[in-house]
Amino acid sequence: AKTLGVPLFQEQLMQVAIDVAGFSATEADQLRQAMGSKRSAQRMESLRVRLYAGMADKGVTGEVADAIYDQLAAFASFGFPESHAVSFAYLVYASAWFKLHYPAALLAALLDAQPMGFWSPQSLVADARRHGVVVLGPDVEASDAGARLVEQELGTAVRLGLSYVRGIGPDLAARIAAGQPYASLDDLARRSGVSRPQLEALATAGACASLPLLDGAAPGSPRRREALWAAGALAGGVPGRLPGIVVGTDAPALAEMTPVDVTAADLWATGVTTADHPFAHMRPELDAHGVLSAAALGSGPDAATAPAASTSKVVVAGIVTHRQRPSTAGGAVFVNLEDETGVVNVVCSVGCWARYQTVASSSPALVVRGRVERSRGAVTVVAERIDALELPFSPSRSRDFR
Repeated sequence: AKTLGVPLFQEQLMQVAIDVAGFSATEADQLRQAMGSKRSAQRMESLRVRLYAGMADKGVTGEVADAIYDQLAAFASFGFPESHAVSFAYLVYASAWFKLHYPAALLAALLDAQPMGFWSPQSLVADARRHGVVVLGPDVEASDAGARLVEQELGTAVRLGLSYVRGIGPDLAARIAAGQPYASLDDLARRSGVSRPQLEALATAGACASLPLLDGAAPGSPRRREALWAAGALAGGVPGRLPGIVVGTDAPALAEMTPVDVTAADLWATGVTTADHPFAHMRPELDAHGVLSAAALGSGPDAATAPAASTSKVVVAGIVTHRQRPSTAGGAVFVNLEDETGVVNVVCSVGCWARYQTVASSSPALVVRGRVERSRGAVTVVAERIDALELPFSPSRSRDFR
């Protein structure tokens, strides 16, 4: 059989009902509708008597009949038609093909399609960077409203769009892009009509780094903090205002932003960091405490050649990207932790989740102690203890599914 004897599609379960319980084609279709209904459990229960009667006529009774019904009822929670499977398979194949041959174009398309899907923009960017794609931050002189492909000597890079900056919607982003080039930050403020919060967000995102502060200023771009200082004075300019008359743009001596400061600014302004992964700043301290990365565990794209052995005790940590509790998992909760090398899959039993639920359900980053399980190439950490991990920045919110 095409599914190696394992029923996966609604059509296969319809055939089981026909063969084992003597269902007619019409009754089997009613079963299919029940399996696809939002209230499938109730509708499946309504077919219980007919199923058992039909199975009894075929000589199927007792525990065997119960097992068949239980599997049919459970299937109603996740079953899908074969046509859906074909559609998903095609999308997966096409996505994998694009990711292999045109990874930058795929990333740009996914970013411009947000909000969508399972993975946040930060996770998409981090994964693309781990696979060799160069991602550039927004720039008022070089960005479009959406993501833009940039040909470089070493390949195609992705430039983030101006619409990704906090408070800069698609319309304003398009207006800023249409007005390029700008003579200065002052020129940008006067011609685009950005508000003070919008110009400050652009400065915080590093999007103004290619502009001098004022028209005719000496060559050299301002640092983020200098641009942010000047933004308050320059914002709100009107087209009729004379250039160069604004005061208060000269910043005092400001400290250079640290790499952690840059990451925090990027995440606040765009939700995405194109430099170091946020977790990379914490790796030295984590290494000192014996915390394994996803790669060292063997679950990242750069998996170590000698990953932690199956059933061994490990400590892992990461930013929470997802929490899931499928109805078919018997109460278990699945958590994804992302670090700078990849994603770690964590399984929390009912007891473990109950013990650490307050921390595990609310903390943006976690330290998990548990044992490693490996099966058919999949690596999972079965949690035994969960602790919150304090971060020096605010990461993207996790996507939680119940």
